[in-house]
Amino acid sequence: MCGITGYFTFTNNAVDNLIKVQQSTQKLHQRGPDYGDDFVNDKVALGHRRLSIIDTSNAAGQPMKDASGRYVIVFNGEIFNYKELSEQYLSDFWQKNGGPKTTSDTEVLMYLLINYGKDCLSWLNGFFAFALYDTQENTILLARDRYGQKPLNYYYSKDQFAFSSELKSLFEWSIPKKLNYSVLHQYLQLNYIPQPQSMIEGVAKLKPAHYMKIDGSGIQEYQPYYNININKEGYNKYNYQEAQDKLVSLMDESVKRRMISDVPLGAFLSGGIDSSVIVALASKYTNQLNTFSIGYKDNPFFDETKYAKLVADKYNTNHTVFSLTNNDFLEHVHGVLDYIDEPFADSSAIPVYILCQQTRKHVTVALSGDAGDEIFAGYNKHAAEWKMRQNSLVNNLVKAGYPIWNVLPRSRSNKFTNLFRQLHRFAEGGKLSVKDRYWRWASFNTRDQASTLLSEQSLQQVDVPLMDNERNEILKFMNNGDMNELLLTDMNLVLTGDMLVKVDMMSMANSLEVRSPFLDYNVVDFAFSIPEEYKINASMKKRIVQDAFRNMLPEEIYNRPKHGFEIPLLGWFKNELWGMIDDDLLERSFVEEQGIFNVNTIEQLKKKMHSNNPEDSHATIWALIVFQYWWKKYFNS
Repeated sequence: MCGITGYFTFTNNAVDNLIKVQQSTQKLHQRGPDYGDDFVNDKVALGHRRLSIIDTSNAAGQPMKDASGRYVIVFNGEIFNYKELSEQYLSDFWQKNGGPKTTSDTEVLMYLLINYGKDCLSWLNGFFAFALYDTQENTILLARDRYGQKPLNYYYSKDQFAFSSELKSLFEWSIPKKLNYSVLHQYLQLNYIPQPQSMIEGVAKLKPAHYMKIDGSGIQEYQPYYNININKEGYNKYNYQEAQDKLVSLMDESVKRRMISDVPLGAFLSGGIDSSVIVALASKYTNQLNTFSIGYKDNPFFDETKYAKLVADKYNTNHTVFSLTNNDFLEHVHGVLDYIDEPFADSSAIPVYILCQQTRKHVTVALSGDAGDEIFAGYNKHAAEWKMRQNSLVNNLVKAGYPIWNVLPRSRSNKFTNLFRQLHRFAEGGKLSVKDRYWRWASFNTRDQASTLLSEQSLQQVDVPLMDNERNEILKFMNNGDMNELLLTDMNLVLTGDMLVKVDMMSMANSLEVRSPFLDYNVVDFAFSIPEEYKINASMKKRIVQDAFRNMLPEEIYNRPKHGFEIPLLGWFKNELWGMIDDDLLERSFVEEQGIFNVNTIEQLKKKMHSNNPEDSHATIWALIVFQYWWKKYFNS
């Protein structure tokens, strides 16, 4: 796991920027604290920071050159099947050239690309972002893994092309900093940025499962090498029991692949089904697996450590619980805000940051259960959508009750107000089309609500047709078909833009590699070849995962509500963090002078947060705080 950066100059106007490679590379230090180096010629600069996982020797350092010196690679990630690929596709090459010089996946990847070009991308099982430079042809090939687990930002103009794992590193190439107000508008709806967009105009993310080829005149190719397809022809391939057996086999293979490491490895264990499945399978391949959980001293309702302990005891893991108070979380707010280099307001980033920080004291690699919910229908919104599609009396009563739910107090702060919030959202969704309902339930604010947060000056810079096109592109798979369409949309929007960004960012802030067995492409392809009823029905979300692994897991972890963790933002904002809000980041005169937001709406939002009906005002204030902290750091410093 590493960080990469690079620069390609097309004209003499940008040649001077090549010398900035060391500054750009150094900004990635936390992603790769073990080693750093760079490559520079008169056209291209490449930089790399390394977190050593496979072949920790200096010989496997990067930028890595091939034996001839013609090719140079910088690579972030892991190729889990590199040994098999080496044996299958490079055995003759090694025999003719004296064998590999390292035991690293980097060297195998480099020679696969040299010998087979972009055709080898579909063979790779792993997560990655890389750039291969051909000094003779003066071309760069960039690619990103299938689901966007590893980031790759880029800036492109007539004079230059710059790329990096993180925006803070990309800024070191002296790219212009100009806000993208259309993306800001979407951020205020979702609390994160849908990919491949960026908050900086002219910057984008390389799309997942895409490659790009650049030469001295610019971008020549930008194409996908893989697509997730809903394979309805496969719906009848397996009966339910056969599908369970197939899932167990695929997950077992995936976990086994992800156990490869030359440094200490462990697993997150939350007490939920997904992480428990990973631990059960991983325990087969090591004598005593290291497992890690967060406990919540001040929030026993959300504390699932007793369920995690049941799994840890069953598999005799070396289990560590980090039992934290609300003050422990509060103490890390500024650390999280300081590392974020592009606005990202999923507040669960805070416990993920702490979990990664504490876990890194014990291991360098951790397995996680990420993506199980998106692929197999594990969220409450999936159950709500499934229920919405059933023409039941209860549904009709809830929808008819919209005027009542609309006047009742709604917030996540207690059991009853949270129930009113959920009933209101369900009834509100019942009035909408499938696409509009999905977008509403994925959002904290409607488009109109987001517009009221922006100043008139900012609204004039929002490209509404472009924003509509981007929204339509995200929702293009939802055509009133089965639930797999919704899950595929979740993969492209929520997983790529929110969940994977959070895990990558918070783990890399602490120099920890996190691997997600549910994102093995064999598992994902299988998941989209089975019918919706294998995943969700009236009584169960994530049905096939729960049933397939039932005999491996303690019965106690079944038949209980799914608990995320609600960071107590509302309480903090009313008390400990109120000064940061009212006297600093959202202080009235500062907001007026800044000119981005509607100061009157901001003031009303603060009052609403202090009212008896705060709704999700605290989530919107958190999105504003994250943006303001970022803006002050990168635009106002």
